[in-house]
Amino acid sequence: MAEVNLVITQRPLETAADLLAGALRSLSQKRAVRLGIPGGSAVAALRLAREVLAPELWSALLLTWVDERVVPLRDAASNRGELLRGGPLGVALELALVLDGETPEAAVARSSEAFTRDFEGALDVALLGLGEDGHVASLFPGHPALESSAPVAAVSDSPKPPSSRVTLSLPVLARPGLERIIVAMGERKRDALRRLLEGDPTIPAARLGAVTVVTDQQLTSTKETP
Repeated sequence: MAEVNLVITQRPLETAADLLAGALRSLSQKRAVRLGIPGGSAVAALRLAREVLAPELWSALLLTWVDERVVPLRDAASNRGELLRGGPLGVALELALVLDGETPEAAVARSSEAFTRDFEGALDVALLGLGEDGHVASLFPGHPALESSAPVAAVSDSPKPPSSRVTLSLPVLARPGLERIIVAMGERKRDALRRLLEGDPTIPAARLGAVTVVTDQQLTSTKETP
C-alpha cells in the first residue's frame, strides 16, 4: 500500500502552502531546492507559499512543471502561462517543459536534456494535484507513458483535453527521498482519495511512494488541521 500522510483541513490550499514552505526552508539549508509544480487549482498553494518565504530562498529555487500541455504560452490551458500571467517568477532557474512552436518530440528532447543537466535528473519537492481518476501530472491510469524510463515523456492521447502533453515521468516523481505534497479538493476527488488510501496499484498516485495528501474531504486520517 502507498504510504499516505492524510491531512484533513477546511483550508487545504493554506495548509498545503504551509507544508510546502516548511519543506523548502528545511531543504534550502543544504542546497538550492529543485521544485516541481502543477497547474490547475493546486498551484494556488505555491502562490501562498511564496508570500511567506524569504526572498533569498525563493530567488534560489530551481523550478519546473510536473507537466505541461502542448499549447501556446498565451493559451488559457498552459500551466506555465497561467503562472506567468501573475508576473515574472524571479527564481534562479525556470525550466519550461514546452516552448511555443515546439513539437512534443522536440520538447521532450530539450527538456529531458535540461532536466538531467540543470536538475541532476531529480526534484527535491513536488507539489501535485490529484485527478478524479487518480492521475498525477499527466500520468494517467493504464497509459503507456507510465512505463517510460526517461525523465520526461510525451502524451499524445490524454483522456483529458488538451490531448497532447509533456510530463515528468513516474521514475522522477516516485524517486525515494522526494518530498511529495498532493492537494485534493472537493467531493469529486473522494473516490481517488479512497483508492489512494487503499493502495490501489491501478492509479498512478498510488505508485508514488510516500506522500502527504491535503484535502477538505472527511476520510480516515492520520492528522487533522483546523
